[in-house]
Amino acid sequence: MTLGAGIAGAPRYSGADDYAIGPLLAIDWQFANGFYASSLRGIGYGRAVGPVYLSAALGYRGERSEKNRDGIGGASGSTALRGMGDVKGGATAVFGASWEIVDGLVLEFSAEQPLGKRRNGRTAGIGLTGTLYQQGKDHVTLSLAANAGDRDYMQTYYGVTAAQSARSGYRQYRPKAGLYEVELGMTWRHMIDIRWAVTGTLGAVSLTRDAANSPITRRSRSGTGALYVTYSF
Repeated sequence: MTLGAGIAGAPRYSGADDYAIGPLLAIDWQFANGFYASSLRGIGYGRAVGPVYLSAALGYRGERSEKNRDGIGGASGSTALRGMGDVKGGATAVFGASWEIVDGLVLEFSAEQPLGKRRNGRTAGIGLTGTLYQQGKDHVTLSLAANAGDRDYMQTYYGVTAAQSARSGYRQYRPKAGLYEVELGMTWRHMIDIRWAVTGTLGAVSLTRDAANSPITRRSRSGTGALYVTYSF
């Protein structure tokens, strides 16, 4: 089991021009038989099938509020969305597959399907993660990912209906399904000893196509960051 705590910062919602900084708490319990329970990965099962690692989990997609709401789980919205209504959070089915193409370079696929709030839409992603540096107690990786959403997802998070337009003042907008963001990230992990470690992450996110052109998108490029300590036992 691994426990973690630290601080993280990110835009208040996808497309926001203001940021929220708050506490980061994490728990990850990996069982020898492949099952896991994690605040980051959900509750699921993973196993290697030849050179490919497959996983399926029950996850949770957080809410997006039309108010500034902050908590241990991070920010969930912004007053810039006033009149847009709240997007309720809900359980999701999360599927993943990864393949180490060569030593230190992993190709990853992911898909997320809402279970209760189906109208919130589905997403899929593809990414590459490579080791930049590994020496002694330090490990540095660089990742690049692209994410796409179906029509429901794009409408929920970047669209503006007639009713929302009347309440918020944003013009009506009906985005199409497709690629909505590209992410670049770097992670540094330093092992203090066999149980303690400190991890720092920096990320850059660029909204694309219809997501970037949405009326509620105030900034199409943003950054993220986190610094946390973990203890494994």
